[in-house]
Amino acid sequence: MDICKRRRWLLAGALCLTSGLVWGMAPTVMAETVNVDRVVKSTSTGNRVIDFSKSDKTARTTAAQPAAAKPAETSESSVSSIHNVRLMWQEVPSAVSYQVVILKSVEDTDANIVMAQDQIFTNGVDINLSRFGHDAGNFYWKVCPLDYNGKPVGNGHFSKPQPITSGSKLEPKAPQPTTQFDRMDYMPVYPVYSWIPYADAKHHEVQVYRVTDNGDSLIRTLNADQYDIYEDGGYTTAGKYYWRVRAVDASGTPISEWSERSYFEVKSQPAPIAALGDSITHGGGAMSVPPGYLMYDWETYSEVPVKNIGVSGNTTADMLERFERDVLPFSPKVLVIMGGVNDYRGTVNGWQAVQNLKAIRDKCDAYGIVPVFLTVTPINPTLMVKRAHIEQPPFDWIVHQRYINDWIMHQRYHVDIASALADSTGWLRSNYTTDGLHPDYFGKKYIGEQVGRFLTKTFPWITTKLTKKPIPVYGQ
Repeated sequence: MDICKRRRWLLAGALCLTSGLVWGMAPTVMAETVNVDRVVKSTSTGNRVIDFSKSDKTARTTAAQPAAAKPAETSESSVSSIHNVRLMWQEVPSAVSYQVVILKSVEDTDANIVMAQDQIFTNGVDINLSRFGHDAGNFYWKVCPLDYNGKPVGNGHFSKPQPITSGSKLEPKAPQPTTQFDRMDYMPVYPVYSWIPYADAKHHEVQVYRVTDNGDSLIRTLNADQYDIYEDGGYTTAGKYYWRVRAVDASGTPISEWSERSYFEVKSQPAPIAALGDSITHGGGAMSVPPGYLMYDWETYSEVPVKNIGVSGNTTADMLERFERDVLPFSPKVLVIMGGVNDYRGTVNGWQAVQNLKAIRDKCDAYGIVPVFLTVTPINPTLMVKRAHIEQPPFDWIVHQRYINDWIMHQRYHVDIASALADSTGWLRSNYTTDGLHPDYFGKKYIGEQVGRFLTKTFPWITTKLTKKPIPVYGQ
């Protein structure tokens, strides 16, 4: 199983993976090619309040910052009678979850705390303030990013307290989409839809439409859990699309309105450079952030645009099988290829993985595509088993990983991105990963930068004609 079906939450404060792993529950053993992505160990007993105001007041503004949203337009009388409020903030690298604290006023002291909510696994949360009556309109809030162990990320502390109406939405009627497709160079072939859940909803329904001259055509209805859902079907047909989400109860009865429409476009013109791979290409990281965000997609950090044709959970055999279906519609001149981690950590030996990669290379040759191979990344078995509850890899996994990489290093066009991610034992560095399988922010950033430099240097007649969207900067 592979770590990539990231947002499967069944209970408030409980996190579930597509492999059947749930906080506080025994893991369900799945087939070896099933995805496991988001596993977080609960270290909290009740609502913990992490308060650094006594030790470091000046540093507390380095944490997650409230989103630059317009304050809710509402009258003074309506502000004083808040029922629900949606708080939103900028995502933080390596944050697995967040804690939000509500204060009576701007005074940032323990005695001024009204309530706290942790185990928030997206960069926003709906909070019910109805029990506080008219006092709620005067409240303030702050947020702190937490790592896997429930500790503040890096040197981060709580954000500076903001009025409850700042960076928030009052009385939300529907979930809030959080995908960042509009900021990507290309729409991923296999999108993952994500949102801030409506109130305490556990189940959601997603609809995907195609916009046509004859009206909007419903093409998919997806049943989701709390935070996100992965598409099983790829988008290779050019056109304009949108998706929307609403909250439903266990029986499927709607309990919210539909969210705003989130549009995306599959372009008809070719994508000169594309990337075929598994979850490391597909995106996502820190156990709880899905590929719909820019932060953990290595394509984000490439200095030239790259079409994402990654699929979470893929083996090299899967990549070979879908070559014509998913690669050819975009007519790439260069195809970046990285696969094998789901082979060698499972039951596929290095020799067979290389045969599949050779077959992909032969297909590229047949269709006039230049293949660029990336060395397959290492893993950290201890973190995989301890944190993500992924099955123990074979004892000789590193022999098969090195066999694959030895073949890759002898290809005409290749980039060694694996060596820099490995520690002295050959394992994936613990400071580069949360779950032991996927590189997080620094690892994905390194991969993207190395690939981008190689493509620019090697294929200038292609890359100089391409326009890259702005590369986001985090943690500043």
